Amino acid sequence: KTTIAQNIAHQAVLRGHTVLFTTAGQLLGELAALDSDSALRRRLRHYASPTLLVIDEVGYLSYSNRHADLLFELISRRHEKKSTLITTNKSFAEWSEVFPNAACVVALIDRLVHHAEIIALKGPSWRHKEAQERAATN
Repeated sequence: KTTIAQNIAHQAVLRGHTVLFTTAGQLLGELAALDSDSALRRRLRHYASPTLLVIDEVGYLSYSNRHADLLFELISRRHEKKSTLITTNKSFAEWSEVFPNAACVVALIDRLVHHAEIIALKGPSWRHKEAQERAATN
């Protein structure tokens, strides 16, 4: 998933679009650590501004309600204005595990899937496949 997202981001850059690639942990950790409203607004503008925002690895960690609210705010700012690509190892039905008890999860998913192209991948990860190939040649 990550490799495909990186390749899409690379193609967007080659076509002249602005792109920001980050992990969910990095993005949400950074936003949650900001202690002033003005700093948070500035950082949200930073993440809301690129033509394409790639948020990798949603679902590998679980987050607090504050993290869910911050992601909802960011996605709401980008909704119907800019493209957002998210990689996740969870179905949307499982996002309540990622953001337990967060009231905004349904609204967050609603904004993400509106006008979305959802691609479900099956099979081993690229890194796992490469590791198996290296092990076979050694």
